[in-house]
Amino acid sequence: MPHTDLKNRIAAWIDAHRDEQQALLATLVRCPSDNPPGDCAPHGELAATEMEKLGFTAERHRVPDDVVSRHGMQSVMNVVVRERFAPGPIIALNAHGDVVPAGGGWSTDPYGAEVRDGWMYGRGAAVSKSDFATYAYALRALKECGAPLAGTVELHFTYDEETGGMTGPGWLLAEGISRPDYAVCASFSHHVTIAHNGCLHLEVKVVGKSAHAARPDTGHDALEAATQILGDLYLHRATLAGRHSKVAGIDAPTLVVGLIDGGINTNVVPDEITFRLDRRIIPEEQPEEVEVEIRALIDASTARLTGIRVEITRILLARPFMPIDGAAALAEIFRREASEVTQEDVQTNGVPLYADARLYVEAGVPTIMYGAGPRSLLEANGHRADERVPLASLALASKVVANAIVELLAPTAT
Repeated sequence: MPHTDLKNRIAAWIDAHRDEQQALLATLVRCPSDNPPGDCAPHGELAATEMEKLGFTAERHRVPDDVVSRHGMQSVMNVVVRERFAPGPIIALNAHGDVVPAGGGWSTDPYGAEVRDGWMYGRGAAVSKSDFATYAYALRALKECGAPLAGTVELHFTYDEETGGMTGPGWLLAEGISRPDYAVCASFSHHVTIAHNGCLHLEVKVVGKSAHAARPDTGHDALEAATQILGDLYLHRATLAGRHSKVAGIDAPTLVVGLIDGGINTNVVPDEITFRLDRRIIPEEQPEEVEVEIRALIDASTARLTGIRVEITRILLARPFMPIDGAAALAEIFRREASEVTQEDVQTNGVPLYADARLYVEAGVPTIMYGAGPRSLLEANGHRADERVPLASLALASKVVANAIVELLAPTAT
């Protein structure tokens, strides 16, 4: 392998700093950054301070309140670190610090960063505070080992992935705060990910007419109507299993109704019921066509109901992430280095979730997803109780990232 001596020094440096790296992750996990409600600026300040302790210059980019509010959050401060080694391309390493709420069912404190059997448990330990530590220590190793790189490495620690990314990477890129030539985003597993699903979130308000429960015939029951509409959506969901993606790791589209709210009181015919649905979009589908299909289904279902109308609002339309020009070469470098470091045949794949990687691609940046994690998101309990990350994967992923950057930004012989 090229640059063997440098890569050996990088590996030794990372191994010597394992405890520090794990302590950084624990610090980040112990600071809640749930989204919703999305009051994430305090965690951004913590991340910036921790980066400064590591010897980096941390830029604090606070998103204007009106932009934050428009996207359903309370506060966002993204953190950018730039290390310019020499003139050349810019590679951005992006991980998000906002996390889904902990929920119930945990066997440990969701914000305790408890270590058991080589795994750290805590909300965000896997998705994706682990890669704050992975990417920071990869960059530290490159600096400390004097890597002769022709280019710049940036860390993008952002805070809006769980609600769409538009005040995270979307805002950094739109504002011109960063203009990378390549991007690597948190992956949550040890595969090199080259594609992910898109996602449509719709809010459906079913409107009827309230009435006394003793005279339900004088009203129009919004809950009964919503039940029929939901039944039609679930019948449609069953047909999605027949649509298959050609991307390894991605199978069929999915549809889930994740939130429902409404009613006035037990003895009142409900006049409004609101629910939100999540429709995952495989790379072969066109997002706009998916939205038209779902809206038409809801409208057709409503048309069979007396005294009922619906209001449909788009909450999110995230496009699928697929490789663009330049991404294949980037993916191959990471696949090769990951295989060498882990002594396994690491392959490229897709994942059925959606993430911030798509925002870099939409900006024309060749992008892959790679970082710390076990073999699958399910093993990591991502978005579930007892979320966890194997601690050994932090050092392994840092070595892979550092080695891949050595290859990507190698000076051209003259």
